[in-house]
Amino acid sequence: MIVPADFVLALAHFTYLVLGATIFQILEREAESNNRNHFQLEKLNFLANYTCLDRSALEKFVQVILDAWEKGVNPSGNSTNPTNWDFSSSFFFAGTVVTTIGYGNLSPSTVSGQVFCVFYALCGIPLNLAFLKQLGKCLTIHLGRLEKGVVSQTVEALAVSLFVITGSVLFLIIPPLLFSLVEGWTFGEGFYFSFITLSTIGFGDYVVGSDPSKEYISLYRSLAGVWIIFALAWLSLILNMGTKLIEHVVTFLTLILSHSPTSSGLSLSPYCIPLDLHGRPLE
Repeated sequence: MIVPADFVLALAHFTYLVLGATIFQILEREAESNNRNHFQLEKLNFLANYTCLDRSALEKFVQVILDAWEKGVNPSGNSTNPTNWDFSSSFFFAGTVVTTIGYGNLSPSTVSGQVFCVFYALCGIPLNLAFLKQLGKCLTIHLGRLEKGVVSQTVEALAVSLFVITGSVLFLIIPPLLFSLVEGWTFGEGFYFSFITLSTIGFGDYVVGSDPSKEYISLYRSLAGVWIIFALAWLSLILNMGTKLIEHVVTFLTLILSHSPTSSGLSLSPYCIPLDLHGRPLE
């Protein structure tokens, strides 16, 4: 019995999703319930302290806060909060559009801005992908032309390891340290933000340069945008290596399942896969 590789990969993917959903539910559900209860308690305390307000007035005010947040206006502080649309912030936003990160904390509120964003993304996303692809090629060439087999497997493994370690330090270790100093985050929060950003997941729970109580240098968010672009190229190569590794593992598992004693009637060790004269697995 031949087990299709697509079936093995689909089964692994579905199982991974189910496992992730279960773990997230276990880790986050209780905290969400506690936060919700705390918020409701704070609303009751607010009503008790300010008897001139009733529940409907408070709910209306809460809705005003939510609407302001959805439009990119931080409800904390006052009207002197720095704008979200200076050049540095706009440059950072443009980078999140073409890289498809989309934090969700800021978006165009005017019709003209929304229409422009559509066409800007339509042209910018392919351009960004082409740039990242070319940058990835340059990085691969500087690895010593490993794809052409110029060096031995040992040297190739060392070069790849050095590439992974160096990139991890430059893009996933040093930036969180800087974010910790500037934003006041813990290293874990900075590391979490870095990976969620570079993987283009972009939840928007952490965004650089968005705290109204802090004064940032004018180029801070622009520099963060440049970091995102080059770090994306590095991480895309790492994820591509991971994809190829998974494909090899799936192929290996498929061959084992296809030539197991229960499926073919052969008494073979799971590691003894019959090969033809050219070293290819027998059908």
